[in-house]
Amino acid sequence: MDPLVDIRGVSFAYGSQAVLRDIDLSVRPGTALGLIGPNGGGKTTLMKVLLGLLEPGAGQVRIGGLPPRQAVRRGDLVGYLPQRPRAPAGFPASVRQVVRMGLAGKAGLLRRPSADDLAFCDHLLERVGLADRADRPIGSLSGGQVQRAFIARALAPRPRLLLLDEPTVGIDQAGQQRFIEFVGELKTELKLTVVFVSHDLRAVTAIADRIACLNGSLHYHDVPGRLPAELVYRMFACDLEAMGIRDGHVCTHGARTEQPDRLAARLAM
Repeated sequence: MDPLVDIRGVSFAYGSQAVLRDIDLSVRPGTALGLIGPNGGGKTTLMKVLLGLLEPGAGQVRIGGLPPRQAVRRGDLVGYLPQRPRAPAGFPASVRQVVRMGLAGKAGLLRRPSADDLAFCDHLLERVGLADRADRPIGSLSGGQVQRAFIARALAPRPRLLLLDEPTVGIDQAGQQRFIEFVGELKTELKLTVVFVSHDLRAVTAIADRIACLNGSLHYHDVPGRLPAELVYRMFACDLEAMGIRDGHVCTHGARTEQPDRLAARLAM
């Protein structure tokens, strides 16, 4: 089966600063890829490349056989949930109207969406638990409710690929668990392919069929159950000062160090 997402030899730099180096990565239809790595490792840059917002300096990206910009312009191929989606206070659009905005790329700005597409938007409002708030202003919702409204908007055109950028950031643990279960259900129900960028190993391992570890270059690409503890330690040591670790060494503020297997276990708890 041909991959839905096909990344070959992709490199990218901001000026003289290399961010991505010779990335090869593929995602088969109907699967979920978790993309993990430290801050500054290139996850956000790779997401922008997939969305066609950045052009790689070398290599090629294809989504459904198309370059990213063409894939996004099609309207019904790529859905995207940004990190911490926000609705401006006082924004007059209703929750239902915001969800229907997701159809603009599919139907065209000057064409009315089909009755079937509008009915699907109402179905999504039911699925995300916002049917009773559909006619309220989007700005009146809580942060978690706004996130659910925006994922419904991303899914409104029934895309084949759903891109999620740190979707559990800012959500409490109970909300994270509900979100993880919800994405898993949607993936099955809508036959989605998912690329999930996150620092949260719990979320990634719960949703992903495969995991890619990115820190400038691609260090690992395998199923979650075979993610080595030593790799987790190397990939995340630079983000773990609060746990007493900096670049694999004990920090000077007195916190204790941890062995890689124990650290990996804590990250996955």
